[in-house]
Amino acid sequence: MTEDAIWASQLTKTYGPLTAVDHVDLRVPEGGIFGLLGPNGAGKTTIIKLLTGLSEISGGEARVAGFDVRRDPMEVKQRIGWVAAEVILDDDFSAWENLWLQARLQRLTDWQERADELLAYFSLEGRKKDKVGTFSTGMRKKLEIALALLHKPKVIFMDEPTIGLDPGTRRMLWELITGVNREYGITIFLTSHYIEEADALCHQVAILNRGRIVALGTPNDLKSRVHADFLEIDTREPLDEARLKALAGVQQVRTQGTTWILKVSAAEEVLPRLFAAVDPGQIRRINVEKPSLESVFIDLTGQRIDEAGGEVHDFRKFYANVRRARG
Repeated sequence: MTEDAIWASQLTKTYGPLTAVDHVDLRVPEGGIFGLLGPNGAGKTTIIKLLTGLSEISGGEARVAGFDVRRDPMEVKQRIGWVAAEVILDDDFSAWENLWLQARLQRLTDWQERADELLAYFSLEGRKKDKVGTFSTGMRKKLEIALALLHKPKVIFMDEPTIGLDPGTRRMLWELITGVNREYGITIFLTSHYIEEADALCHQVAILNRGRIVALGTPNDLKSRVHADFLEIDTREPLDEARLKALAGVQQVRTQGTTWILKVSAAEEVLPRLFAAVDPGQIRRINVEKPSLESVFIDLTGQRIDEAGGEVHDFRKFYANVRRARG
């Protein structure tokens, strides 16, 4: 029976009166790629910091690589790697010097052979003496993953690893992530707000919104839960909601000002009825969403994933401002 690489029960993080992570339960099997999908500000990075011992747990329990995060934080840290969204490389050091520094920080001995193997695996052996400041974005990402693998971790946390990358580099990194998982058998815990990334990479996905997990399963299982299409409509003026609800095939109507989200049985059947009931000149934009992880998020929250983040507070910044105001 496969053991859990990561387990959490009722994991909670509060900042004063605000709850950033709200009683989260997680089970991540060994050897897979697990995705935590949610909008910016949903609590994804906070969960990683709790699981890696970088932030104090307010409530609940967590185990990573077989060790309790609260009782044995150093045991956990010895068995995990982390690829952050921010660059962690020293541009003035060569690739080899960055690996040397990582080895010193982790107090590794006999690390050179492992480092050479990783440079060869990531096709960087010819640039080992070159300063990282001369590397392309893709090469830098390869080296960051090599650093995370240097001490042979059981679990690697990747926090928004492709944020800000161009589409070509992003897809190259997807191939690297799946390759590392396959080649080294390492459990990868990935956070992202890119729908297509979670769908392409992850064996299991948890959808996080406002600090809570609202859905969990394989991408196919999650998509199969939504037996409907979604029509997202931006209009010049408010519409008659009752009239929209009365259209055949419309199951649900949600509105935010002049933006409407219609859950419908089949978009191709409802669209002609919609154009007959609404003056096409009133419609500024219309988007059809077929069953996808995006449609799962819409069904659960009533918003697109890229829109939801704007309404979620940055709890740490908010609480810091409160303390400054009191001081």
